[in-house]
Amino acid sequence: MIDVSLQFIRDEINKFIQQKLNIIDSVKLDNISKVLEDSSAEKKIYLSLINLEEDRISRNPENFIKIDNKVIYKSPKLHLNLYCLFVTNQNYEEGLKQLSLIFQFFQYRNVFTPVNFPSMDPGIEKLVFELYSLNFEQLNQIWGMLGGKYFPSVLYKMRVITIDEMMTEAEGEPIKEIEISGKDYTN
Repeated sequence: MIDVSLQFIRDEINKFIQQKLNIIDSVKLDNISKVLEDSSAEKKIYLSLINLEEDRISRNPENFIKIDNKVIYKSPKLHLNLYCLFVTNQNYEEGLKQLSLIFQFFQYRNVFTPVNFPSMDPGIEKLVFELYSLNFEQLNQIWGMLGGKYFPSVLYKMRVITIDEMMTEAEGEPIKEIEISGKDYTN
């Protein structure tokens, strides 16, 4: 689901930028640390996953689900937040112009569902994007981790990718009555 979600967002941003600037495929999904090492890399905006975390607030601790008069035991869904870094390695002014379009895109539309976007994989329930602001120390740490000099960039937190394998571990009938047997103690 992670790859499908990032590919979907890349494609939607590319459509938006093509409408605005008539540039085809201006956003590419790639590992930004590898791109920064390669001086012959295409001059584009790069979308790169730099971190992910479990969204524990959305976690459902229940392993038992009732479906059609059956009780199913399965592992609960895993909810993830992805941190998506958009980096431009283009001419400075052109890069800033296209980076501004990333802001405009997410300001215009920051929630994506299969109802609003039929091209979205039906396995994705919803994607919500929020700008994730960094202070200078955090920015320095990220660029140090990526092993490169700073390039104009913006970080968005993509909430919530849900991973549900849909494999049941056990299945059975619900308990409808309880019978207690044993000695009868009467006074």
